[in-house]
Amino acid sequence: MDKQTFWKLIETARAEAADDQVAEHATALLARLPEAEIAAAQQVLWDLLAESYRSPLWAAAYVINGGCSDDGFDYFRGWLLTQGEAAFEAALADPDSLAAHPAVLEAALEGLELCDEEALSIAWSAYETATGRELPADSFTISYPPLDPAWDFDFDDTEETTARLPRLSALFDYS
Repeated sequence: MDKQTFWKLIETARAEAADDQVAEHATALLARLPEAEIAAAQQVLWDLLAESYRSPLWAAAYVINGGCSDDGFDYFRGWLLTQGEAAFEAALADPDSLAAHPAVLEAALEGLELCDEEALSIAWSAYETATGRELPADSFTISYPPLDPAWDFDFDDTEETTARLPRLSALFDYS
C-alpha cells in the first residue's frame, strides 16, 4: 500500500460513513484487503503521523481543543487523518486554515474536542480482524522528526499564539 491508496481508502470511508465512523469504516474496508497490504498500511499511517508531527499544527490543536498533551496531539492528528488528504495537506501547509474547516467551526460553537484515537489503529485493527493475529512488530517503524525550535514557546502565551494563529485564536476567543 502506498500513500495514495491509503488516502483513497480514507475517502471511500468518508463517503460511506458518518463523520464519527470514518476510522471504523476504514478499518473494515482495509480488513478486506490482502494481509501484506494491510500490514503495509501501518507504515503509511505512521509516515503520515510523522509528517504531521509539527509544532505549528500542535499549537493549532492546542487552541482548538483548549489544550493538547502528547497523547492529545496524536489523537488530534488521528482526527485530521480521517478528514481526508485535502484537509490534511491544507492543515500542514497552514494550520491556521483549519479555522475554515466545518468540523472546527462546529467545535468552536459546540465546545467539542477534535480527536480520534481509533484512527491511529486502523491498520492494526484491520490486521487483527483479517488474520486473528497481531500486526507483526517488524512491519513498520516509527520515526518522528524534531519539532521546530521557532515554535518552542508556551502555547498558553496568548499573545504569541494569537500572532501566529490569528484566525483560530479569533474563532476560539483565545485571549
